[in-house]
Amino acid sequence: MSNQITVKGSLSFNHSSEVTATVKLWEANNKGSVGEYIVTAEGKGEFTIKATVESDDVILYVTAELEDAKVVMLSVLSPNFMEDIAKNGVVVNELTTVASAFTCAQFFNGLQLSGNLHGVTIAAKNTPNLVNPVTGSWGDVLMDPFNITQNETLARLNTLAALITAYGTVQIEGYDWQDEFLKYATPLAGKRPENTAAAMIGIAQSPWVHPADLFHLFDKAYPQPKDGFPAKPNSKVPVSRRSSPFVPYLSFAPADFAMILAFGQGGICAPGKLSLDEEGNLWTGLNWMPGAQNGVYQGIGGGLVKLDSTGRLLSPPVTGFTGMGVDGAGWGTAVTKDDTCWVTSFNGAIGAYRLEDGAPVVEQVPADLAEALNEIGGLQGIGVAPNGDIWVVATSSNKMLHFPEGDLSRGRVVVDEDLNDALSAPFAASIDDANRVWISNTNGKSLVRYSPSEKDTPVERFILAGGGRGVALDSKGNCWVACNTSPDFPSTTPTDGVSIIEGFALGYPHLEQTVGRNLKTGSVFMVPSDADPKDTVDKSTHESNLKGYGDGELNAPWGISVDGNDDVWVANFMGRGVSFMAGASPSGRTEAFHTGDVIHTICSGSIQMLTDVVVDQAGNIWCANNWNLPQTVMEAKPDPAFSTWGGGSGVLVIYGIAKPAQTPVIGPVSAVQDI
Repeated sequence: MSNQITVKGSLSFNHSSEVTATVKLWEANNKGSVGEYIVTAEGKGEFTIKATVESDDVILYVTAELEDAKVVMLSVLSPNFMEDIAKNGVVVNELTTVASAFTCAQFFNGLQLSGNLHGVTIAAKNTPNLVNPVTGSWGDVLMDPFNITQNETLARLNTLAALITAYGTVQIEGYDWQDEFLKYATPLAGKRPENTAAAMIGIAQSPWVHPADLFHLFDKAYPQPKDGFPAKPNSKVPVSRRSSPFVPYLSFAPADFAMILAFGQGGICAPGKLSLDEEGNLWTGLNWMPGAQNGVYQGIGGGLVKLDSTGRLLSPPVTGFTGMGVDGAGWGTAVTKDDTCWVTSFNGAIGAYRLEDGAPVVEQVPADLAEALNEIGGLQGIGVAPNGDIWVVATSSNKMLHFPEGDLSRGRVVVDEDLNDALSAPFAASIDDANRVWISNTNGKSLVRYSPSEKDTPVERFILAGGGRGVALDSKGNCWVACNTSPDFPSTTPTDGVSIIEGFALGYPHLEQTVGRNLKTGSVFMVPSDADPKDTVDKSTHESNLKGYGDGELNAPWGISVDGNDDVWVANFMGRGVSFMAGASPSGRTEAFHTGDVIHTICSGSIQMLTDVVVDQAGNIWCANNWNLPQTVMEAKPDPAFSTWGGGSGVLVIYGIAKPAQTPVIGPVSAVQDI
C-alpha cells in the first residue's frame, strides 16, 4: 500500500544556509531516490520534498549533495521522531551526517541504505541519541551527565563533523588534504569512499584503523594557535581555541573513533548477563540494587531490567521487575523462544518473566523444585537450547538443572555422577544444534561437553585455562570460551561449595595481587565443534594443545559473543574494555587476520569492569558495567564517599561496529538475513 508523504527541512554547511545543493529523499531498500529538491543560496537552505513510499513502516533518509558533488551530507530519520519532523522539519548538516553514519554503518553500501528492515529500524531509532534530527544539534542522551563528561563521544562527533566542513573549505598549498582524508576514511577491507558521507560511513565501519591520521588532518585543517598569537580585533574567541566549527573537539588523537553512549536512567547497577529479545529490547539481571552500599560483604539484591532498543528504560526504576524470590540476579539472564526471560539468583531462586510486561509467569516455582533449589544454592549461567530446553548451572554445588521445553513444572536436578564430577564451580552454558551442552568451569581448567541425549557418550573435558566464564557458539557450532586467566597463571583459591559472592571474595584479591597494575592475564579458546578431547592433549606431555588467544592483550576476559560474520567480541573485566577478535574462519573485513587475533580493544571513560557484551540486529555492541570501584566491592566498610561505587554504572552501547546478529541468540549465532 503506497503512501503520499511530504518532508520539509533545512540544509546547512559550515553553519551557513547559503548553499547550493541537490537534496534527495530515499527509502531504505529502494535503489532509487523517491524525491528531490534543488536548494539555492537564495532559498536559505530550505527544501520541501513530496514523494510516494511503499508503507508506513518505511525508513527514510535525506542526502544533500553540494555543488562539487564531493561534499555530501545525510540524515537518517528515526521513526520515533516522524511526528516532530512533520511539524518542525528535518535538519541536514555535518553533525547529522556523522550520527547517521555511525548508527547505520552496517547497512550502508555507498549511500544505499539496505538490509534487514528490523535491523535498519533499530539503527535509525538510535540516531537521535547522538544528534537530534529536528534541531541538527546534539541529542539528549549525548548531553546527559552519564556521557558528556564521562567519555570522548561528544568531542569525537564534533571532530569528525569538522572534517566534513574542512573537506569543502580547506586548501593547503602543496598538500592534497582531500585525497588524504578519503584514504584514511577507507574501512578495513573496504572501498575508498568518494564523498564525505561515504567517508563517515567508512570510518564508522572500522573506527580503529586510522584515528591518528584522521586527527592529523584535523590538526592541519584547524591548527592550534601558538601562545601569544594575537587574536582578531574584537574577537570574543579565546586565542588558544582552534578555528574548528564545532566545539568541544579532540585535543589529541584518540585510540579510535568509536561512538559510545552509556545508559543508567532509573538506576542500573551491576548488570551481569545481557540478553536481547526479538524486538531488540535489552534484558539484564542486576547483581545489586542501585543506590545501595554494595559489595561482597554487604548489599541489597537487584531485580530484572528491560530497556528498549534505544536504551530507554522500560522496567520499574531502582527495583526493576521482581518476583519468584529472585534477590540479586547473577550471571544468568536469558530470553527464550516462548516470550519469557529467565533469571538466576545468588540466593538460588529462578525467575521467569513475561517479555510483554515483566510479570512473573507464576507466583512461585513448584514445591519440589523449590526444595531442590534450596539444597543446591547459588545459580549462574542459563543455556537455552534450539529445541526449547533450558539448562541452568548451580555454581555453588557443582550441579545442573534441566527444564525440558522450558517447562518450570518439569524442572529437575540432573542426576549424572560423571557430569557432577566434571563440574567445578560451573559458570556458563550454551547448547548446540546436536543438543550438546557446553559448560565452563570457574575452578580447574576445563570446558565440559555433555550429551544428554546420547547415553553412551561420556562426559568430555577439554583443558583450557582457569576461571572459565562466558561461552558462545559461532554459526558452525565451534565453542568460544573466555577464561579469566592465561594457561600458565597460578591457580586461584578453589571456590567449590561456597556461595558465589564468597567465591568472588576469595578469588578476586588473588587475581588482582598476582596480576598487579602492569601485568595482564586471560585468554580465549576456540574448541572446534567436532573436537575429540583425546586429540586436544599432547600424548607425550599430557598438556593441552588447544591454543589460548589474546594472552598478554586481554585482562580477565568475562563475557563473549559472536557476531554475524563469526568474529568474536570479548568483555575485558579487569582490562575495562571490549576486544574484537578474528573468528574461526576470518573473512570479509577480517580476512587479513588469523583466528584469535586481537584486532582492537575499545576503551572509554564510560566502560567500567565489564561482564558481558552482546551484538544486536543493527550491529551495535551492548556492554554490562558490572563493577566500578573494586576496593568498595571488597571492603566490609568502604569509604562513605565511594560506598555506592562498587557496582558498575549502567549499560553502554558502541554503535554500528559489529556485523548484525539475529536475536535472541539460542544455540549457535546466526547472521541477520536481508528481507
